[in-house]
Amino acid sequence: MREIYLDNAATTRVCEPAIEAMAKVMRDDYGNPSSLHGKGIRAEQYIKEAKTVIAKSLKCEAKEIIFTSGGTESNNLALFGAAEAKKRQGKHIIASPIEHASVYNPLIRLEELGYEVTYLPVDGNGLLKLDALKEALRKDTILVSCMMVNNEIGALEPIREIAEIVHGFKPDILFHVDAIQAYGKIPFAPGKLGIDLLSVSGHKLHGPKGSGFLYKRDKVRILPEILGGGQQNNMRSGTENVPAIAGLCAAVSDYFANQKDYIDRMYECKKAFLTETETMAFAHPNAVFAELSDTLSLDERVRKTAPHILSISFDSVRSEVLLHALEDYGIYVSSGSACSSNHPAISGTLKAIGVADKYLDSTLRFSFCPETTVEDIKETCNALRELVPKLSRFTVK
Repeated sequence: MREIYLDNAATTRVCEPAIEAMAKVMRDDYGNPSSLHGKGIRAEQYIKEAKTVIAKSLKCEAKEIIFTSGGTESNNLALFGAAEAKKRQGKHIIASPIEHASVYNPLIRLEELGYEVTYLPVDGNGLLKLDALKEALRKDTILVSCMMVNNEIGALEPIREIAEIVHGFKPDILFHVDAIQAYGKIPFAPGKLGIDLLSVSGHKLHGPKGSGFLYKRDKVRILPEILGGGQQNNMRSGTENVPAIAGLCAAVSDYFANQKDYIDRMYECKKAFLTETETMAFAHPNAVFAELSDTLSLDERVRKTAPHILSISFDSVRSEVLLHALEDYGIYVSSGSACSSNHPAISGTLKAIGVADKYLDSTLRFSFCPETTVEDIKETCNALRELVPKLSRFTVK
């Protein structure tokens, strides 16, 4: 049976250059990068090279990159670090209601610590309402956090406009962006967008799990959350995970050398999927800018969302049942964010964008990577045509 992996928003297969780089570090260049001898110096070179490569991909400075264990740690460092550094100026934070759990749960903890969090509404496509942002900003606002690409529906947030509103109101408000689903899929430079803090995870881009980084704009002050030996200019203590950093560097180098082609391939798959679902009366795509269909072509609408994520609701079939039925066909998908738990609850994102109650437990996320083909999409859609009508007969109405 041929495997069709369409859960790339959860994690990606590690690319061969990353595997080779990690193996070399673990086998040969295993020194502690803080050591002064040759092996330590060679290990340190991997870190320097990775910072240079990543900085080039973001058009920023190498000193603005802080390596972490992944997106969750990057988000936690940004939020807690910024809140602690800014608490004398105020304790008001603004966020969207569709943030990833690694943002949402730290915000809950900050509320327990005495901070006030305002959650802004989004429209039916998952886009933050800018008028609400303008109304929510206050003199004691210290931090605004918004993801660039929603991990469940692929909504592409108006980051530049948000930054202009925030910094136009008060320049020293910090603007944090969770770019875990955006890095590599959407061309951007944080400096040009007005971003102060930006989180990235390596395993979403064919790098190893346990790798990631936080972009911190030069001169932005946050407090560290992990204390110890003072590595990375005291921002993230602990011996650096050199194999993971080397693997991340190799993955970024490989991906960004082909970025435009990769993005085009994923958009082609997304368009093909939507074209196929037009003939399925039981399939209903979410957040594909349906209200613009009279003025824009399908291709134009698709390009207004992230290239690799597609959320589809199905009539009369529970998402978990359909997920496992597809797995029997060798097709791997997700019923929502893979990072919440092994058994995720009803999606707050789907609720926030106004998805009908009957679809909240009947939605699957299909997510692509550069290795995904249109043939994969067609096989998946053929499986859906066969499975959904069959499974719906056994659904209790």
